[in-house]
Amino acid sequence: MKIAGIILVALGILGLVYGGFRIAYPDKVVDAGPLQISVTKHKSVDIPPLLGAIAVVGGVVLILVGRKK
Repeated sequence: MKIAGIILVALGILGLVYGGFRIAYPDKVVDAGPLQISVTKHKSVDIPPLLGAIAVVGGVVLILVGRKK
């Protein structure tokens, strides 16, 4: 429980600080026999600040529950 709490707090803080992340993936534009053209597209994934705060609070709760035992 304690390790899960620490990981949850760290992920929550990262979510609050960065607010999201970008994913890059290849996408085929033209596929005509031997001719193939592809481009790299980017997609942004936003993390709401409320979700980051809930993760931090949940992680702190898990750390405190793990300490009591």
